[in-house]
Amino acid sequence: MSAAAKQAIDLMEILPESEQNFALEFIKKLVIAWDPDFTKVTPSERAELEKAIKEIENGETVSHESVNWN
Repeated sequence: MSAAAKQAIDLMEILPESEQNFALEFIKKLVIAWDPDFTKVTPSERAELEKAIKEIENGETVSHESVNWN
């Protein structure tokens, strides 16, 4: 979890419960405004995708034939 996310959680926890719900809904709206189709990735997701692409390019994959599908 990022430091910013932890800080946001800490701040939300000091609010009354009714205000916590308002804050959560506001955060949801921010996320949707940032990516209405949820197509963007976080920095850690981007790193994982780049790692996977390199593994594929280097042939570091398992063939379908070598998997026991039963």
